[in-house]
Amino acid sequence: MTTRLSPKPDTKKESIIVDVEENTRASDLDNLGLPVSGTPERLKAERKLVRKLDSRLLPTVFVIFIMNYIDRNGITTARLKGMQQDLGISDIQYATVIAVLYASYCPAQIPSNMLLNYLPRPSLYIGLCVILWGLTSALTGVTKNFAGILACRMFIGLPESAFYPGASYLLSRWYTKKELAFRLAILYSGLLISNAFGSLMAAGILANMEGKRGIRAWRWLFFIEGSITILIGFASMWLLPDYPHNTSWISPNERRLALARISEDAGEADQDNAEDSPLKGLRMAISDPLVLIFTIQTVSQLLGLSFVNFFPTLTQTLGFSTTISLLLAAPPWVFASIACCLSAWHADRTGERFFHIAGWWWGVIVGFIIGLSTMKIPGRYVAMFLMASGYAGFAMTLVWVSNAIPRPPAKRAAAMGIVNGIGNLGNLIGSYTWKTEWGPEYHQSMAISLAALVFSTILAWVTRQMLIQKNNQLDADENAALKDADRARVEEAARLEGLTFQQAMERRKGYRYLY
Repeated sequence: MTTRLSPKPDTKKESIIVDVEENTRASDLDNLGLPVSGTPERLKAERKLVRKLDSRLLPTVFVIFIMNYIDRNGITTARLKGMQQDLGISDIQYATVIAVLYASYCPAQIPSNMLLNYLPRPSLYIGLCVILWGLTSALTGVTKNFAGILACRMFIGLPESAFYPGASYLLSRWYTKKELAFRLAILYSGLLISNAFGSLMAAGILANMEGKRGIRAWRWLFFIEGSITILIGFASMWLLPDYPHNTSWISPNERRLALARISEDAGEADQDNAEDSPLKGLRMAISDPLVLIFTIQTVSQLLGLSFVNFFPTLTQTLGFSTTISLLLAAPPWVFASIACCLSAWHADRTGERFFHIAGWWWGVIVGFIIGLSTMKIPGRYVAMFLMASGYAGFAMTLVWVSNAIPRPPAKRAAAMGIVNGIGNLGNLIGSYTWKTEWGPEYHQSMAISLAALVFSTILAWVTRQMLIQKNNQLDADENAALKDADRARVEEAARLEGLTFQQAMERRKGYRYLY
């Protein structure tokens, strides 16, 4: 085998031009007998592996995400039963309590995802973080004043920061780009369901636990929800997988297959080289214009969707009792969960991204217009369904980031942490957007949110055009896909698939970005 390498200008990567004899096969080095890609045997083996992952990984992250948002937003439902008065905090202080979580939650996501890519056992790391935020949630029930609840909210953001970008990154290590959107939608529907299930749980606790053992119902809310989360955290250490090469509850052949199919998906093995340190991955992500655009887009869209932190308050503006208001908050989120999964399923089938994200924002904009136009109960309640469905678009954001920035894993992990971490500043800003004095109409809040979603749409369109341009370059020059190819990762992909190096490079030419 002879290989000629030419250096790529201004980078340490190598541009590869190859002449390889057809009978030199990487399978001679290491081949456990994987079925050939595309054959019925291979497809059957892949379906079996995916079913095993789906049956264990997806339910676990789904339940964790339900408790993630129930714990995070318990404060909004506790407010309806006297928490604010008992702690003696003003409206501005309450807004600060909401916002301060994001002061720790946002910046911590970047180093957390970088660390997750470096650690060999993400199941233990994520499980420990779940236990810690459950404990902090439970301790919120013993706070006596503004300083105490502020400290709890500040600390709970640290372990919670590990979960959503971390779980999204973990799924991207197991599922192909045509499978990932639906699986991440399942994950994210846990958040949406939590807004429904959390309201129902809170309604039951707040209605039936008032004064039990001399404790206010809103304190019981934190004790009960936090305890459930701690139990789930211990269980997740056993249920969650690690990475394809070291997960104990799949066989060696299944581990090999998991690595091979992800390598085939991008034409390179999904692994970091020796020089791909977490800091290098961070530098690569920061220098990529797509990461910057995705980040600003996420800040803007989460500002536009920041009503989520005030949804029980919005349903209360319909004029019903606390229990009825919490019950009315559930159906919009059930609808949003269904919409999220159906949209992601269709996005996987078609490979389209922009309209499956921005289209839902446009529905939210219509909801805001209805909310600005009427105070009648039917119209406002329909608007709440449209507003909640906007999160079906946000659920696709990290999917698009993962598709647009596939390799190396160190860069992808950092990019997902940056986009979701800094992007959540939109929620922090939104904490001050839905002011009590602007209620019950909240016209100013809706106008600000509407403008933010229009800006997000513009940025998403720019991203789409950039990816189309990249694909046009790949179409025009069949060797364009090779200039950013990493030799070590292509060699590993060839070894996993039992291909020659030349065959692996030919497959690399077929890679295209999803937009």
